[in-house]
Amino acid sequence: MRKSRFPALLTLGVIAFLFAPLVVLVVNSFNASRFGGEWDGFTWGWYEKLWAADEVWESLVITLKIAVSASLASMLLGTLAAYALHRFRSGLQSAHSMLITLPLVMPDILMGMSLLALFVLTGVETGLLTIWIAHVTFCLSFVTMVVLGRLQDFDFTLIDAARDLGATRTQAAKRVLLPLLLPGVLAGGLLAFTLSIDDYVITFFVSGPGTTTLPLRVASMMRTSRSLPVINALSTLLIASTFLLAALSFRLQRPLRSGNSES
Repeated sequence: MRKSRFPALLTLGVIAFLFAPLVVLVVNSFNASRFGGEWDGFTWGWYEKLWAADEVWESLVITLKIAVSASLASMLLGTLAAYALHRFRSGLQSAHSMLITLPLVMPDILMGMSLLALFVLTGVETGLLTIWIAHVTFCLSFVTMVVLGRLQDFDFTLIDAARDLGATRTQAAKRVLLPLLLPGVLAGGLLAFTLSIDDYVITFFVSGPGTTTLPLRVASMMRTSRSLPVINALSTLLIASTFLLAALSFRLQRPLRSGNSES
C-alpha cells in the first residue's frame, strides 16, 4: 500500500510558515538596504553599528543580571516545590499546585498589572528588585513543571537503599537524589533564563528609571526606522542564542535511563 505524502507535506508547510519570518529577519540583518524591501548586497555594517551601540550593551548587562539571578532563585525554589508536590498529598499541596500552575495560564498583562499594583500598595519602588521578583514569580512555575516531570521517572527505592546502607537523609539527598535530578534542574534553569531574557510585557509594568532591559530597549528602538537594521542584527544574535539554549535544555530533559535505576 502506497503511503500518503500529505502528512509530510503538511508538516513541512507548517514549519515553513513558522520559520519563514525568522529567515527573512536573519537575511535582512546582512542586507545593505536600510528598509529590507530589496536586496542591495551583503554587508556586516549593521553588526558593526550594533557593536558600537553602548545603550544596547548596557541593557544587555541589566538583562543578564536579572536573568541569571532569577534563574538561580527559580531553580532552588522550583526544585523544592516540585519535590513537595511529588512526595506529599494533602489539601495544602492541592492549593500549592494551583498557585504554581496559575502563572502558566495567567496572561502576562494581568500578571504585570497585578504585580505593579502590589508594589505600589506596599510602597516598593520599581527597579531591579521588582523586575527580579516578577521574573522569579513566573520562572518558578516553569522550573517546577520541568523538575516535576523528572521526578516522575525517578526511582525512590534508591533513596531507601542508600538509607539502608547507613546514609543519612542529607547524604542520600546530596549523593543520590540531587545528581539524578540535576539534568532536570539545569533544564528548568535554562528555560527560566530564556524566558527571563525575552520577557517584555511583565517587565514593562514593573521596571523603573535606569532599569531598561533589552526587550524594552528594542521596543523603544522600533519607533525609528533608522534602528530597524540594527534590531535585525540584534535579533539574529538572540535567535541563535535562544536556539542553542533550547537545544541544550531539551537534551538535559531526556528521560532517566533504566541503567541509572539499576545501579
